[in-house]
Amino acid sequence: MRRFRHDLGEGEIAGVEFGDPVQPFAALWLHATGFNAMTYQSILAPLGLRARVAALDMRGHGRTTLPADPKKLHSWARYCDDVIAWLDRYAPGGLVLGGHSMGGTVSLMVAGKRPDLVKGLVLIDPVILSPRQYFWMHAFPPIGWGIRAGNSMARQARKRRSEFGSVAEARERYSGRGAFKSWRAPFLDDYLLDGLERTDHGPADSAEQTWSLLCAPRWEAATFGAQRNRPWSALAKVRRKKIPITIMRAEAGSVMTDKVVEKLVRKVPALILKRKRGSSHFLPMEAPYDVRDALSSYLSRLFEGFTMAEEGPVRRTLRVGERYGS
Repeated sequence: MRRFRHDLGEGEIAGVEFGDPVQPFAALWLHATGFNAMTYQSILAPLGLRARVAALDMRGHGRTTLPADPKKLHSWARYCDDVIAWLDRYAPGGLVLGGHSMGGTVSLMVAGKRPDLVKGLVLIDPVILSPRQYFWMHAFPPIGWGIRAGNSMARQARKRRSEFGSVAEARERYSGRGAFKSWRAPFLDDYLLDGLERTDHGPADSAEQTWSLLCAPRWEAATFGAQRNRPWSALAKVRRKKIPITIMRAEAGSVMTDKVVEKLVRKVPALILKRKRGSSHFLPMEAPYDVRDALSSYLSRLFEGFTMAEEGPVRRTLRVGERYGS
């Protein structure tokens, strides 16, 4: 794993990458609201054995230093433009773009705005509302303001505790609770690596320390509330450009309603839709193999020249001593 910081003019965008640095990037991953690139390293690192892959800390998250004023965030177009600026400079030939939740939606928006930069899409429970909701948010902005103010996720984020006495204290508070309840190891520890930063400026061995969330609660809340997006027009562009797209949906607590999912399938008949049994919105942390396999499949077909028939079937196990079948 290698860290990087790339200058985008108004600040730096940070991230992590895996694989041969001489090769062009084959895949880019975008995280969910409040998280960071490192959170998903256990999914992405094995892919680095065959391709060069990266993940970004979005504006206001992780180690990225781009300005993040909550009052100026009304949609995720700012995130979209940041990703496009990075792709134009470091992956102009196009790559597989994937993401979780907000990261999945931003990936779709990037493909809609710049399809030349995206060879395939792997979206994990992306935030896609009904077309009617987006219509009214754009046609009559005060409705969007009302949705923003009443967004339950935004309200929870604003109340989030932002400081801890140590990383261990933060880990104890999060482990097995709330959004982190169903997470496998090592996702929580990886999240904390770039989710917290010491801010007290005291001696390294000081008994009293202050560790602060790098994604400030006000910015996280603003992101949850900034829903004046246009994913449906982006989806139409993806269909016209015949960009391969896979969407993995959570079985419980998905941010996409059944009606939205039905419309997605009607709008893009070639779309591959998967519903992971027993999963929640935090599907990558619960079923990392499934997410990795989806990314791996796209790398096989779009970069290594394999066909779908050549890829499978695959049987995997975590049981010691059990033999793999055909």
